[in-house]
Amino acid sequence: MTAQVPKAGRPRSEPARRAVLTACGELLQQGGLRAATTDRIAALSGVSKATIYKWWPNKYAVALEAFLSQMDAESPDPDTGSAAEDFRLTVRGTARFYASPIGRIFAQLLAEAQSDPTEASDLLGQLVTSRRGVVRAIWDRGVLRGELRDDVDPDVALDLFFGPLVYRMLAGHAPLDEQAADEVVRVALSGLNRMNSHETT
Repeated sequence: MTAQVPKAGRPRSEPARRAVLTACGELLQQGGLRAATTDRIAALSGVSKATIYKWWPNKYAVALEAFLSQMDAESPDPDTGSAAEDFRLTVRGTARFYASPIGRIFAQLLAEAQSDPTEASDLLGQLVTSRRGVVRAIWDRGVLRGELRDDVDPDVALDLFFGPLVYRMLAGHAPLDEQAADEVVRVALSGLNRMNSHETT
């Protein structure tokens, strides 16, 4: 996970950092991004506002790191030795996370970033890039093992696995469950699996 880089000064206390992120996560689940004010995060975590502002520039940065921490815990890189199984487990975990109260906060994080270039940059750098690094590792291992096609743009390939989950979370037009996750993986692999490709050698 790529955490928010703290400001210069005293290093962050890991227990205090965890307390802030836990408190922020609880507030996000209870009332969304608006509920996770710095005052309430400080009161719930027992960490002073002054200390929070030394380590994060604003509450949006705290929310991003809290969101990413929970997402990484719910959907880590399983590294089973099979790209298909790794994607199945990771997509299942991501679907389960997006269907949860804190997972649905992603829509609010996206909305906030639309009107603030700094927040948009933070969203891309801290959350999107970090998570894509996790699943890019799955893709790269699959290509090296000869399981996945090496003539496909990895960014496009990863969008095929995870784009449908974001769309379902935002639009709410279809379920986000294990069955849906498995079907997304099956369809994506039907075109990305090296054995299923029509390459000529």
